[in-house]
Amino acid sequence: MSDTATWPTATLVMTSRLQLEPLQVEHAPEAVSVFDDVRLHKWTGGTPSTLEELEAKYRRQSARQSPDGRHGWLNWMLRRLADGQLVGTVQATLHHPNAGGIEAELAWVIGSDHQGNGYGHEGALAMAGWLRAHGVDGLTAHIHPQHEASIRIAQALGLSATDKVSGNEVLWRDSDR
Repeated sequence: MSDTATWPTATLVMTSRLQLEPLQVEHAPEAVSVFDDVRLHKWTGGTPSTLEELEAKYRRQSARQSPDGRHGWLNWMLRRLADGQLVGTVQATLHHPNAGGIEAELAWVIGSDHQGNGYGHEGALAMAGWLRAHGVDGLTAHIHPQHEASIRIAQALGLSATDKVSGNEVLWRDSDR
């Protein structure tokens, strides 16, 4: 599957408080300050990206699919409507599971200064709704078992913890898959 037409293309999504903007390389200068915080790596590891690293990452992700075409990439930047401030990101990595259809591995990151306001919940729910409306059958997420905020988001999405662990994260998935 190397044809980009096999994967949905991210479009603008609006919620009552957020605008989910399809990722562009031009987001990097604004995003680097939001994500330049070691606290964001507590559960996932790694370190904050430099501007150059973030631009390169966004350039790769803006391709909308992996080089071999086996995975689709959908990425949105979360912008608060009240003041236009970038507050986080949501993303979905798409693939065709053995059971057929399209499954999305979800992730979300909210800047430390913006956490605790429900933006991750609101953005993830909007993304999940968009994905389902665009033919995605199943949702999954990998979450550290002590990351309470992400667990609450997964539960709000209708995901349930499984007994599968990868690294230090538990696989969460739709209860009907």
